[in-house]
Amino acid sequence: MWADWPVGTRVVIRYRRAEGGFSDALGDLVAADDDAAVVHTRRGPVRVAAADAVVGKPVPPPPPRRAPRRD
Repeated sequence: MWADWPVGTRVVIRYRRAEGGFSDALGDLVAADDDAAVVHTRRGPVRVAAADAVVGKPVPPPPPRRAPRRD
């Protein structure tokens, strides 16, 4: 799935969790090989094994942050 994605690309990968259910890793691709991909998310690096990956794709950069509201 991630063989064609260059390191540094912002991606999302949905994967099966060991506890059951699914989760998404959203962030920058740090490393990838045939066995796994590592995505640097807001909470830190997430390693997704190829066997657990369900679907994934490159995504656009996050939108710019909004200015704080003024009262």
